[in-house]
Amino acid sequence: MKDVTASALPVLKRSRVISGTWEGLLDGVPGSADPPAIDIVHLERVLPGLEIAALRDDAADWRATLPIPAELLSDGVQTFVIRAHEGGETLGHFTIVTGQPLEDDIRAELDLLRAELDMLKRAFRRHCRDT
Repeated sequence: MKDVTASALPVLKRSRVISGTWEGLLDGVPGSADPPAIDIVHLERVLPGLEIAALRDDAADWRATLPIPAELLSDGVQTFVIRAHEGGETLGHFTIVTGQPLEDDIRAELDLLRAELDMLKRAFRRHCRDT
């Protein structure tokens, strides 16, 4: 059985942050000329200032923009969730990392793993050369 509600959702095709403003490219709801109804949420609070405009008159492509409020940016990781207005289904998200590097940051873990892998490769090559 086909899920009708999933097909009635806008689709977030692309997302970026530029000059302090989030921009998203959306496919609208099929068969509707109305702009997609979405919310951008931070810590369960819907952010004001979201604007949605058609890219072309004859298409269902829409550009959504939201200036990111400076008061929301502080040390650590801030995650913003893009949701459908009706039903609250998650369409996507974006994350902003600011301040001091975090000890548990995935990039630090990846660098550590790379260093350990390099050490193992050198030890393995030395072992193969010596035997």
